[in-house]
Amino acid sequence: MKRTLILLYGVACYAVFFATFLYAIGFIGNLWVPKGMDSPPTAPFATALLIDLGLLALFAVQHSVMARPAFKRAWTRLIPESAERSTYTLLSSVALILLFWLWSPLGGTVWNVQHPAARTALYTLFAAGWVLLLYTTFLLNHFDLFGLRQVWLQFRGRPYTPLPFRTPTVYRWVRHPLYVAWLLTFWATPTMTMTHLLFAVMTTVYILLAIRWEERDLVAALPEYADYRRRVPMLVPGTRRAEKAPSSRSLA
Repeated sequence: MKRTLILLYGVACYAVFFATFLYAIGFIGNLWVPKGMDSPPTAPFATALLIDLGLLALFAVQHSVMARPAFKRAWTRLIPESAERSTYTLLSSVALILLFWLWSPLGGTVWNVQHPAARTALYTLFAAGWVLLLYTTFLLNHFDLFGLRQVWLQFRGRPYTPLPFRTPTVYRWVRHPLYVAWLLTFWATPTMTMTHLLFAVMTTVYILLAIRWEERDLVAALPEYADYRRRVPMLVPGTRRAEKAPSSRSLA
């Protein structure tokens, strides 16, 4: 019974994640959803700014603290180890749902591209970012990344085995193609509002910090990662340069 419950829990967590992922496309692109990132302002500028910064900080803290090995070791004293990744996925989704729900637009426009060809190009890059994002999760193991592999193995009574270190396709060009994909979705927009700019700048800062923390963990966990780090650029293909130091088991 316990194995079945953990499996059902993992599937439910994944379902929440996938629904949140689909809503995120509409939220960031202001497409199809009842409340997009650039909905009409409903609060004074200063109040809205504080709300949005708080929501972004909440997601960043949850997403990074729960990903650290020391937190995982402590956390799995309270929950089954096989459910740890599913729980991380669920709480990350909850943090995003709160952001979607409570987000307070600022108003104002930074740029507004009018040329049809340029608008099409930017929307194409936006779509390409989401496709690349999903694609990179499958390159390593989509189901391990979001906890389904772990709960399935425990349901079958088989021990969890960490994924081997691999650098398939785009991982040979950049170390963090998943983050490249996120950056495309944040910045490729024909209409950049103050709200969108705040979101893009703060999430970009967070990504650059998260890479440093993740790489520290990766170097400690995977001896071959240090050499990979020296050979392959972080985010921009063709900008190879030796970097000292560290990155997360998932390479994400």
